[in-house]
Amino acid sequence: MIEHQVFTDLTKNGKPRPWKKNKLDNLTYAEYLLMLNYRKATNVKDCGNVLRFKKTKDGFLKLYQTWFCKSRLCPLCAWRRSMKNSNQLIQILNEAHREYPNGCFLFLTLSTKNTYSDTLKPEMQKMGRSVSKLFQYKKISKNLLGYVRSTEITVNHDDGSYNQHMHVLLFVSSRYFKGSENYISQAEWTKYWRKAMKLDYQPMVNVEAVHPSKSKNDLLAGAKETAKYQVKSADYITDDKQRDLQVTDDLEQALSHTRAISYGKLFKTIRKKLQLEDEDDLVNTDDPNEDSVLTDAEIVVAKWNYELQNYFIS
Repeated sequence: MIEHQVFTDLTKNGKPRPWKKNKLDNLTYAEYLLMLNYRKATNVKDCGNVLRFKKTKDGFLKLYQTWFCKSRLCPLCAWRRSMKNSNQLIQILNEAHREYPNGCFLFLTLSTKNTYSDTLKPEMQKMGRSVSKLFQYKKISKNLLGYVRSTEITVNHDDGSYNQHMHVLLFVSSRYFKGSENYISQAEWTKYWRKAMKLDYQPMVNVEAVHPSKSKNDLLAGAKETAKYQVKSADYITDDKQRDLQVTDDLEQALSHTRAISYGKLFKTIRKKLQLEDEDDLVNTDDPNEDSVLTDAEIVVAKWNYELQNYFIS
C-alpha cells in the first residue's frame, strides 16, 4: 500500500496556510460554473493542482511555480490576491509615511442601500464614478495626499439582495485636523457622499482616524480590510446549491471587467516607484519578509489528489 505524505505549509507564526480549504472551495466553485455553462469551468478546476515550492534558509516554503486561473471568485486566487494586495499596500503606506512623516491615515467606509442582481453592476459602476467625484470636492481634495479603495459585496440570503460598500484608506496632511475649514466630520462625509451619489436618502458612512506611530496594529488592520476579498466564498458556497448557483451567476456578471483595488495620487506614484504593478502574478505575493534569493534551494512539490481530497508531497 502506498503511503501518502500530507502536504503542510506553515506561516512563520506556525499557522497552516489554507491550501486545502481553498482548493475544496475552488472545486465547488468550478462545479457551479460547469452547471451554469461557463466555458472557464475546466480551467478553474485545474487551478493550483500542482504547487512547486522552494525552501528558504530558515526552512519555510516559498511558492515559486504553479498555475492559477485568476478568476475573480476563485477562492484560491482570491486568497493569493488578497495577500498580495495587503503586502503591497503595507509597503506603500510605510513609504508614504516616510515621505510625509506628519501625514495621517483615515479609514473610510462608504455604503448605499442593498440592491438586486439586475442593478448590482450598475450600482458598483456608479459608486466607482462617485468616489472619484467625492475626492474632487475642494474641502476633501486640498488635504488629500493619497488613497486606495476597494469594493466589497456581501449577500443577504434572506431576501436575495446584495450590499455593495467601499473601503477606502486615505492619507491626509496634518492640516486636516486643524480647524473647521479643514476637518471633515462624519456628518460632512455623509453629506458629500450623498451628493456625489445623487441619493435621495442618508447613506451609511463611517470614518475613523489611525496613526502608524501610535497604532501600527490599527493601520495594519485598515490595510487588510481594504485589501481583503471582494466576496467571501462563504457567501456563494453554502448548504443551498440552487441559491448558490444564482448568487455565483449574479456575482460573475457584476465583477466582470472590474478592478479589485485602485490607488490614487501619492499611493499610485509610490506603487509605480516600488514596481508593485504586476497584479496578475499570484505566485509572488510581494511579501517583504520572504527570501528572494532561492536559486539553490530544496524543491518541494505538492499535488492535489482528487480521490483523497488533499494535497500530498510528490
